[in-house]
Amino acid sequence: MDTPLSTIAVVGLGTMGTGIAEVLARAGREVIGIDISEAAAARAVTALEDATARSVARERITEEERRDTLARFRAFSDLQAAADADLVIEVVPESYEVKQQVFRALDSIVRPDTIIATGTNALSVTRLAADSARPERVLGMHFFNPAPAMRLVEVVSSVLTAPQAVAAVTDLAQALGKEPVSVGDRPGFVADGLLFGYLNQAAAMYEAKYASREDIDAAMRLGCGLPMGPLALLDLIGIDTARTVLDAMYAESRDRLHAPAPILKQLSEAGLTGRKSGRGFYTYEAPGSGVVVRDALTPLETATTGATREVRSVGVAGSGTMASGIAEVFAKAGYDVVLAARSAEKAETAKARIGKSLARSVEKGRMTAEAREETLARVTPAGSLDAFAEVDLAVEAVAEDLEIKQQLFATLDKVCKPGAVLATTTSSLPVVACARATSRPQDVIGMHFFNPAPAMKLVEIVRTVLTGDDVHATVREVTAKIRKHPVDCGDRAGFIVNALLFPYLNNAIKMVEQHYASLDDIDAAMKLGGGYPMGPFELLDVVGLDVSLAIERVLHREFRDPGLAPAPLLEHLVAAGCLGRKTGRGFREYARR
Repeated sequence: MDTPLSTIAVVGLGTMGTGIAEVLARAGREVIGIDISEAAAARAVTALEDATARSVARERITEEERRDTLARFRAFSDLQAAADADLVIEVVPESYEVKQQVFRALDSIVRPDTIIATGTNALSVTRLAADSARPERVLGMHFFNPAPAMRLVEVVSSVLTAPQAVAAVTDLAQALGKEPVSVGDRPGFVADGLLFGYLNQAAAMYEAKYASREDIDAAMRLGCGLPMGPLALLDLIGIDTARTVLDAMYAESRDRLHAPAPILKQLSEAGLTGRKSGRGFYTYEAPGSGVVVRDALTPLETATTGATREVRSVGVAGSGTMASGIAEVFAKAGYDVVLAARSAEKAETAKARIGKSLARSVEKGRMTAEAREETLARVTPAGSLDAFAEVDLAVEAVAEDLEIKQQLFATLDKVCKPGAVLATTTSSLPVVACARATSRPQDVIGMHFFNPAPAMKLVEIVRTVLTGDDVHATVREVTAKIRKHPVDCGDRAGFIVNALLFPYLNNAIKMVEQHYASLDDIDAAMKLGGGYPMGPFELLDVVGLDVSLAIERVLHREFRDPGLAPAPLLEHLVAAGCLGRKTGRGFREYARR
């Protein structure tokens, strides 16, 4: 075990196997590529030639380094070629039968000290190890696609795995320039264990016709900063692959959140497996292409939204960060804004906050000093909602408390002129409850901005069963004018973003409760393996644990799913006053300012 893993066999030369082989060869390892298909073996050689040629063209490596890399890779179609390997990494299809055949054959081919790693992301490493003649030498080495670019490698040990084998593979991953995360054997491990539950919920949301595929994907990209929307990602992964992973996760967890959405089965069995087949949730230019083309479900870009109401002036109710941010957005777009708070002093303070924000934009060269003054001049502070008498659109951004919001809407009903659109920015409360507090529920709609409002492009437009068509059309039109991206959704807890985001965060907490992985490993796994801008625990501490718990409770009450019940650890931290960055301690501790 003390000798480095210098000769490595990669069994299975599909996209992932070829990518792993490239990483190993570039890092100076002798690589034996094996695939029963001679055509696949030949494609792997060509792929490495092409990848290294691109690197030379971009001056990342020299021509001599390219020649050396290519010389270190040899492709075969016979498993006997693995006889001299120090490590074998299998990346054959996700099937116990197929993988077990490979493992049994390797038992009679490789040396007694050779480590055998499976690249599975869904199947039990323990079960594969138990079928091997040398279970202590078997572990998981889960790379992420594309292997040359993605930095995460999950090193998966079973109860049978020797610590020396884990240490050797962990050292190898570090030598490859990867970030290894050591985890135990359970379906999905860390990254996929959290990711696939979220993807499954997105598929179910689409299947229920709650929102369009485009709006679901745009909401998660723009609202959470993700590189891809969940439905586009399912198409990239392969819908059949996702179904296999979820089946394995559900078999262990019995959590309804992991039970594959029926649409995944329907698409898989119809052969609509995503990009590789040319069609999945979206339609693609050709099998294997990532270029989406129009189909029967693609919304018309020039579709008329119907009759709208004229909006020239906007009232924003509230004095906090969200209210001032929303007022800034409308003022920058040319609207006259009345910013009303509970006192004239609070309203002036909120306007001063807008002034500071605009000044930062001037410092960064995003706007001129003259534009700043013009924008600020369009904001009129007021100490009472009576100032909303002539506004065309009233937007409330007060505390997330239903009673407070209902009282405010009752007041808006009295002071706003007939025909004014009344909008709530709630992120979790029922919009219809605000509407029923007025005598004109047809004029009430949700406009859920994301924080910070000046920077975040997404607005969830929440229509109740009572909202008028012209009100919905008006708010979509206004959202476009303030340069935000509107997504339509119905009036149910969490809307799109929070309904998909918070169960994922809750499941991350459960992983820590179960001592499966550490905070740092989970955060690293989601950033490096999932492309998330922040790990779940970083995000929870920023959002606030009390806010997160409130949203989790609302989701649990709405959907009555046991899997949505807030993790006890979250409840305990909130009860202890550990609310995240704002209190100096949440899942982590922070220096107090």
